[in-house]
Amino acid sequence: MTNQIPEITLHDGLQIPSVGFGTYKLKGESGAQAINHAITNGYRLLDSAYNYENEATVGEAIRRSSVPREELLVTSKLPGRYHHYDDAIVTIQESLLRANLDYYDLYLIHWPNPIQDNYVEAWQALIDAKKFGYIRSIGVCNFLPEHLERLKKETGILPTVNQIELHPLFNQEEQLKFHEEHHIATESWSPLSRASDLLQDETLQKVADQHNRTISQIILRWHYQLGAIAIPKSASPVRQKENISIFDFELSNEEMTIINSLTKADGRLKDQDPAVYEEF
Repeated sequence: MTNQIPEITLHDGLQIPSVGFGTYKLKGESGAQAINHAITNGYRLLDSAYNYENEATVGEAIRRSSVPREELLVTSKLPGRYHHYDDAIVTIQESLLRANLDYYDLYLIHWPNPIQDNYVEAWQALIDAKKFGYIRSIGVCNFLPEHLERLKKETGILPTVNQIELHPLFNQEEQLKFHEEHHIATESWSPLSRASDLLQDETLQKVADQHNRTISQIILRWHYQLGAIAIPKSASPVRQKENISIFDFELSNEEMTIINSLTKADGRLKDQDPAVYEEF
């Protein structure tokens, strides 16, 4: 098996790995150790957020690593309470100070918060923060097509990435089509933990048995073949390696169809509908 992770090219030219490492709830000394293990095990795309309260932990793991900073792609996210332009700029600066980094490779608006309706202002802040050199590439999380279309209409710039809830119980077929048509890369947040019930699913177990793989590996391979960038999290070095050992086998079209058939119209697992959900 190989841990070499293929890359994709975003519409602004930045190349990023097709599987990243999620850091939600990885904090303090144990968190820094887990993230450092992930880097050692081959991960180069690290996903954090202001609201995870672990940007400093991510920065410390990077400093401990023997991998040069320029070979890592580090993500953080703007929280909903700081969508006003001036607040957003200061928050991005604060994110960099927390992590002791000179720049973020990817910075995302965490949620659109449509009731507040300040996400276009926040997006303009990210556009300018990129011009200031704080960020290499800018994107969003949990934006619906109508939110993305408004960004394009009012600023002329679409995100390079939209990080969304995506797993076999909620395969986001229409959203993925929209992303493909508009050259927006899809990232899948919590692709395994949010779908934890699936790890006992008999249908997925049959597919896993056919390939002599774990269900987790089957799910992550499914994400990869959908063209989505999964960002699984694990503090276990063994599982970290397992989660990126998915590039030496392939799911058949029939197997992809079987997995897609598990999706449900109401498949969101935490009822976080971006049309109404507000994150602060």
